[in-house]
Amino acid sequence: MPEPSARPAGTRMPLAVYILGLSVFALGTSEFMLSGLLPPIAEDMDVSIPSAGLLISAFAIGMVIGAPLLAVATLRLPRKTTLVALISVFGIGQVAGALAPTYEILFASRVISALACAGFWAVGAAVAIAMVPMTSRARAMAVMIGGLSIANVLGVPAGAFLGEHLGWRSAFWAVGAASAIALVGVVTLIPRIPLPERRPRLKGELSIYRDRQVWLSIAVTALAAGGVFCAFSYLAPLLTDVAGLPDGWVPTVLALFGLGALVGTTVGGRVADAHLFGVLLSGTAASTVLLAALALFASSPAAVIALSFLLGLSAFYTAPALNARMFNVAGAAPTLAGATTTAAFNLGNTGGPWLGGTVIDAGLGFASTAWAGAAMTLVAIALVAVSLRLHSRSRVVMGAMGAPARPAAAHRTEHV
Repeated sequence: MPEPSARPAGTRMPLAVYILGLSVFALGTSEFMLSGLLPPIAEDMDVSIPSAGLLISAFAIGMVIGAPLLAVATLRLPRKTTLVALISVFGIGQVAGALAPTYEILFASRVISALACAGFWAVGAAVAIAMVPMTSRARAMAVMIGGLSIANVLGVPAGAFLGEHLGWRSAFWAVGAASAIALVGVVTLIPRIPLPERRPRLKGELSIYRDRQVWLSIAVTALAAGGVFCAFSYLAPLLTDVAGLPDGWVPTVLALFGLGALVGTTVGGRVADAHLFGVLLSGTAASTVLLAALALFASSPAAVIALSFLLGLSAFYTAPALNARMFNVAGAAPTLAGATTTAAFNLGNTGGPWLGGTVIDAGLGFASTAWAGAAMTLVAIALVAVSLRLHSRSRVVMGAMGAPARPAAAHRTEHV
């Protein structure tokens, strides 16, 4: 995509990029806030907590379907117009959720909102990159991802706080209001972005799915994310029903999880470039240990509070490495690499809550979701080991054949 203008590397980040970050804040808050709202939603809709947990899976399913489809479908559409349409549909989805008279309508609103969310992520990233010079692209993406981190630190606990004091529907209204503010910003501050000169060759990009390393990366991402969200999705009832904490503690503990996520993302991003597989193995192993500890000490309020922070840290510590690994093995398909990673994360966000609800329905209790999550992350560790072995073997073969060395930056990202 051509740059709209040339700017010095040290120029100030365009305000429009921060508008995209605000939009991502609204998207991320909506995606994760249900973790603190499951009990009141279940009571109001007259469904079980595991059934309410499927609303989290509904959003994730929409992201899984929407990320790759909309990444491809919007390639030739005007970027600004597409962003306006997507954030509008997302906001309408929040209003529909706030007004939903039945569980089924609420479920449908989550899927529609997720489709719009996935499309906005795909197009918004391209727009953020197009508005800045190449030397500022990482900063622009950091602003967008920062919106998601702040959603975990502030948005999700705020949603839980509103749900406790004003009812769960107020959280949906709040996200709808944030979406309206983002819409105004997109309309007034996002410039016209030139369309791509050439449509990417989708046949060539789809060929990445013949690579077993791509499928290993998808599976590792889904299992690592799913293991954590298997427990995190039911954190609110675990805090109140098992640990015995008052309802007012739920927003605080969710904020601690988000703070851990922010710290983990920062640290993992700095380390993953030099030790990609090391981050994957150590971070996923840490999540496994922490999930097991959460199951064992679920009745201890102090332990659950501390473990929530640490679990957020370990889960998001691996996120930069999981993203980087996908781009390393699918770098020839830039249109689909990022969308595939998004879909993989949300496969985990779908399967994790489903598995957690299954063990709860089986009468094993809320603490059992942490054991189930630990089982998922154990499988992820095994698949990382398989991927590392295949990667090491391919490097040996390439060396024996006298293949030219890869660029230094790419080589560094694959170190253990």
